[in-house]
Amino acid sequence: MTIRKTGTILLYFILTVAGLVMIYPLIWMFSATFKTNSEIFGSISLFTKYPVTDGYQNLFSNYGGNINILGAMRNTLLIIVPKIFFTLVSGVMTAYGFSRFNFRGKKILFAFLIFTLFIPDSVMMIPQFIMFNRFGWIDSPVYTALIVPSLFAFEGYFIFMLVQFMKGIPNELDEAAKIDGCESWQILFHVICPLLRPALASCAVFQFIWTSNDYMGPLLYVNTPSRYPLSVFVKLSMDADSGFQWNKVLAVSLVSVIPSLIVFFLSQKVFTDGIVSGAVKQ
Repeated sequence: MTIRKTGTILLYFILTVAGLVMIYPLIWMFSATFKTNSEIFGSISLFTKYPVTDGYQNLFSNYGGNINILGAMRNTLLIIVPKIFFTLVSGVMTAYGFSRFNFRGKKILFAFLIFTLFIPDSVMMIPQFIMFNRFGWIDSPVYTALIVPSLFAFEGYFIFMLVQFMKGIPNELDEAAKIDGCESWQILFHVICPLLRPALASCAVFQFIWTSNDYMGPLLYVNTPSRYPLSVFVKLSMDADSGFQWNKVLAVSLVSVIPSLIVFFLSQKVFTDGIVSGAVKQ
């Protein structure tokens, strides 16, 4: 066996071991849904001597306000779908302006945009809550406080990634489209957007995962239990009055992460292409 083949085998062995170590917590969480509380805290083994299914039997239990896991998943989708759509539309238009047009104060505005990436969310919570409360957006049935900010390119990271990607698209394509009589908006939607598919897919996946995992936003702006998304429903499954039934909590947590895992694995290739393409300026 050559040194090259030995090195390849060793590399794959190390990567396999590292992959198993990283995925072990998820596998353990699945196995723990069939354990009792004593077994969960008494061992880290994947196997159980006395498997139970009450965690899944209680998975669809209702909590205050007639909220169950199916209703929470529906509420999560009602937030995620419009938020992704508005994020992509506003992000593409804003990035197009920064990457293709020259105007006074462009560098300063872009610097402020990058600066917002370093502002912790906790700093913005109180002023945002006061402003949204004055607008009457708190506990809106259409989740106005959670969705409307995405109309105004609220996520600076997406703008930065799309700008870097657009800078890699040759300006000659724009000039050729102008010669054919295309306006600026036609160039954006018919020339640039088709080339942005990997970056747009990356933005959509990021927004899907971030919104799915967002806990503080719904906790602040949603007061009606029947409107809670999955992130808050997981916390509701921890019933402190009757004691934590951890196999049920883990079952709810497992179901809540499955959509994100499915979306990520289905879009893994285009997601990776978007990250790589946006990081390299041609």
